[in-house]
Amino acid sequence: MLLRLRVSLPDRPGVLGQVARAFGVMGADILQVTVLERQAGRAVDDFTVSWSGVFEPGELRERIGVVPGTRVEAVWPTREAPGTSPDYDLLGHVAGEPDRAVVTLVDAVPDVVSADWAVAVDSGNGKVVHGSWQAPEVVPVSELTPLRPSTVSEGTLHLACVPMDDTHLVVARSQGPAFHRAELDKIARLVGIVAVLARAGVSRTV
Repeated sequence: MLLRLRVSLPDRPGVLGQVARAFGVMGADILQVTVLERQAGRAVDDFTVSWSGVFEPGELRERIGVVPGTRVEAVWPTREAPGTSPDYDLLGHVAGEPDRAVVTLVDAVPDVVSADWAVAVDSGNGKVVHGSWQAPEVVPVSELTPLRPSTVSEGTLHLACVPMDDTHLVVARSQGPAFHRAELDKIARLVGIVAVLARAGVSRTV
């Protein structure tokens, strides 16, 4: 199985190597490391690993956490296979079929940020315009801020919200951590590019 681990660790030489060795001892193969932030002498990295499942993911979390100064913030399943480019694929599909831009974005964005589901919500009446295959019919949070990119959490449900013209995109993760600001920025950039491609496509057909 593919797992994503969000790890906070000291930002100094040698620590990343210690974490990598700890993964190796547990039989986890590191496929990708994404740096989310580096500040105040610490870093937050997302590790994508191939995991045999011999042990429970919680044990993997405990073993990695024994590296001095290291804290595993979350472990959750991911469908974002390293070596693929789901964001580029998304933009390619939007450029090819700009009239389906919103549908394509909603269906594809969960795989881009290791989320569970996404919906486009009408900013006027709050109704779901389109949802990905795991999305609920009603978005279960009333405190979203659709006017600007934002995040909100209710228990284990974490949402990221980004405005899109007359709608707003809501991306949800029920397993794993809250959306990091780097993830929110990535979603917002994708929404912006998709909007430009959709408008350009519409203008070509007029």
